[in-house]
Amino acid sequence: MSLTPGTRLGAYEIIAPLGEGGMGEVYRARDTRLDRTVAIKVLTGALAADAESRQRFEQEARAIAALNDPHICTIHDIGRHGDQDYIVLEHLEGETLASRLKKTPVLPLDEALAIAVQIGDALDRAHRAGISHRDLKPGNVMLVPRAGASGPDVKLLDFGLASRTAATRPAALNQSLAATMAPSMVATRPPTATVSSGFSGTVQYMSPEQLDGNEGDHRVDVFAFGCVLYEMLAGRKAFEGATAVTAIAAIMSSEPPPISALQAMPHIDHLLRRCLEKDRDRRWQSIGDVAGELRWAMEHPIAPSAAAAAQKTGLGRAGKIAVGLVAVLSTLLLIAGFRLMRQPRTASAAPSFRLELTTPPTDDPTMALTLDGKQIAFIANQNRTPMLWVRSLDGNESRALPGTENASNPFWSPDGRSIGFFADNKVKRIDVDGGRPLVVADAANGRGGTWNSDGVILFSPGVSNPIMRVSIRGGPAERATEPNTGGSGPDHRWPQFLPDGKRFLFSSTLGAAETRGIFIGSLDKTPLVRVLAASAGGFAPPDRLFSTRQGVLEAYRFNPDSGMVNGDPITIAQGFLGGPAAVAASATGVLAYRTGSVQRRQLVWVDRKGSVLRAIGEPDTGNNGSPELSPDEQSAVVFSGRSGDNDIWIIELARGLSRRITDGPPADAHPTWDPDGQHVIFNTSRFPGHGTQGRQSITGGPAEPLFATGDPRGVVLSWTRDRKYALLRRESPKTNADLIAVATSDLKEVVVVQSPYDELEGQFSPDGTWVAFVSNDSGRPEVFVQSFPEGRARTQISTGGGTQVRWSADGKEIFYLAPDGKLMAAAVALGGATPDVKLPVALFPTYLATGTNVVGNKPQYAVARDGRFLLNAAVESPSAPIVVAFNWMKELK
Repeated sequence: MSLTPGTRLGAYEIIAPLGEGGMGEVYRARDTRLDRTVAIKVLTGALAADAESRQRFEQEARAIAALNDPHICTIHDIGRHGDQDYIVLEHLEGETLASRLKKTPVLPLDEALAIAVQIGDALDRAHRAGISHRDLKPGNVMLVPRAGASGPDVKLLDFGLASRTAATRPAALNQSLAATMAPSMVATRPPTATVSSGFSGTVQYMSPEQLDGNEGDHRVDVFAFGCVLYEMLAGRKAFEGATAVTAIAAIMSSEPPPISALQAMPHIDHLLRRCLEKDRDRRWQSIGDVAGELRWAMEHPIAPSAAAAAQKTGLGRAGKIAVGLVAVLSTLLLIAGFRLMRQPRTASAAPSFRLELTTPPTDDPTMALTLDGKQIAFIANQNRTPMLWVRSLDGNESRALPGTENASNPFWSPDGRSIGFFADNKVKRIDVDGGRPLVVADAANGRGGTWNSDGVILFSPGVSNPIMRVSIRGGPAERATEPNTGGSGPDHRWPQFLPDGKRFLFSSTLGAAETRGIFIGSLDKTPLVRVLAASAGGFAPPDRLFSTRQGVLEAYRFNPDSGMVNGDPITIAQGFLGGPAAVAASATGVLAYRTGSVQRRQLVWVDRKGSVLRAIGEPDTGNNGSPELSPDEQSAVVFSGRSGDNDIWIIELARGLSRRITDGPPADAHPTWDPDGQHVIFNTSRFPGHGTQGRQSITGGPAEPLFATGDPRGVVLSWTRDRKYALLRRESPKTNADLIAVATSDLKEVVVVQSPYDELEGQFSPDGTWVAFVSNDSGRPEVFVQSFPEGRARTQISTGGGTQVRWSADGKEIFYLAPDGKLMAAAVALGGATPDVKLPVALFPTYLATGTNVVGNKPQYAVARDGRFLLNAAVESPSAPIVVAFNWMKELK
């Protein structure tokens, strides 16, 4: 300890040392301003001398403070006194779990589970915010007595100061952790205890991948959690060792001995063993699921089994055999239960049970079940590329279907032999047993499809479109729904045929309140009927309607013939973030869903080689979309759903700070900067009769319509720098999406590109005399350039498909995204009668954001004047498993 009593750090006076660890020293101190006792942690050693480490020290402290979880030690303050960085935490009266285990090595089962559930809840809260603990151990678990309560409150200490789950730690931090791992990170001794000759360091709670040199992700906490739970129940560490070498060898190659107290509780033993899986892909993927299972076990205690009774009466080996038979019979029951579920007539008599399917990482939780419940289709990454995968539910292997790169939103044919899906701005279908995908129709931003036995496919081609119908053989697509009266335009999505194959459900989630909800439409275009207001959902045969609301998956009783919903909803799952397309139901009592799998995104500065120069803030799950640089390049504007409704946010790039400048509903989207740099323009339905564009000052005040008179419709894509023209993308029932320039002075319109095809996006050149745009008139999106306002000298830029077009600041290059995700650059000379265009060259793979809030009219990157690129990058991370529930409706009765 280096600080003596009486030392001042700002407003805090050191009283006495409390402990130390690999990242710093902890002291009891007095807050002289508020006259309260606090704990102060001081950054020490190599970390204190490293600027990057100090910055992350502050960032992580702020992140943990923002969690505000009752089971995480509260951070009050952070500061720097001279050259000393420190954080101020709440002072906790109690004892560490390590101290408790020294006095009582084996905790009673109910007490151990109660502590474990609180630890799991705290870890789950942090994991959802992208933070991993990485040093979970009994010494970092504080037990705080509660007045009048039978058990203590749990508080996690030193939480998250080691690493974010998706961020790279500074080199000095890695060096410090490596240097202090064995001697300093002591797990099971109170601050005043001496270190024994045996090894008792943090290594005994580290996962195999960490010991193998891999930093790992949130699943390292799942492994450490298993170690702590095992220690509470067994009275010994899961992996013993007299030295660091033997402890590491045990973790890497051996299994912990059985716990006698769990011989009669195979479900808890299985849960614990899965936490301790050496292969992280076989481990529990969500600590929230672990805590949920433990909570269920506490709420549903199992009576002592015959095996446990046999053990107590001395039957010994016979008791163990009985326990083994229980495990074997459980497995056989799982298989038999699934086979029962395959028979519709016996489904009601089969038991209800659930299993989990672990998949490769994915940002797309959409999935589909065959009507007979035998197969599931889902989206998962292969080499960071989304692919369509298929798995038989009575098998143990998933396979990716070749040719389905960038797939999303799968839906099965009625016979289960083919799958429809969206990719490359198309609706496609593929036979499961082989063959290449076939194009069915255009769909710029697919939002769900469905397939009936007459060979009709219904699909939603985009965010603001009606439901369209097309034959499975392709051909012209036609409207199946019309805009709702009084709405700003159709935003119909997630269609699903009802059993008669004529009527269908769909959801409408934007626009005015009266146009939002779950509706029934029909192929004969009878008037739409709203089934449920202000929600999105789907049909689960034979008589349930599921919906998602505020992160909860619910089920209503539903009569598909009358379209009536009866009674109150019943909760199926919580922590649900994927929307209705992340739920699938069969006609045989099988339900599948995935919770929490939402793409994490981060703004990142890169150079022309794709090398990361700097990340802005931390990865976020708010579905940030369409970044635009301010004229002074000090800020970026995005639209984001982090507040529960899409709003416009400004991000200060130097400090990574975000602030919201609009407050919905209604939803606001597709922002761009007014050339004056003091206002942001965005798409909205706030101002009926004044167009679909709003204008908001970045310093506050009420939003106003962009155009005070007239009613020009469309999304603003770009401005000329002199502010004379705004470029709008406008939907037309006759000519689909067109590009129109509107004069800001008198609202006169100039048709830029209008055709029977989709003009998806466009950008003015820096001097305002050219427009680069994307059109699919060749059958796939390609990038073009033509003069403005004359519309002459149209020239194709891309050579193999392209979207997300941008100009360089000097107007000498056009950038776009190739179908394989690489950023392309094409040199252009615009001085002659026609553009002189060079062959495009690939710069780097991008891994830009996809899915929610990524639509085909705005790029997911911006270009700075100095040639850097600001990417809205997708951060790949492990995904929650798919939960498959068999005979799930029985649980609701």
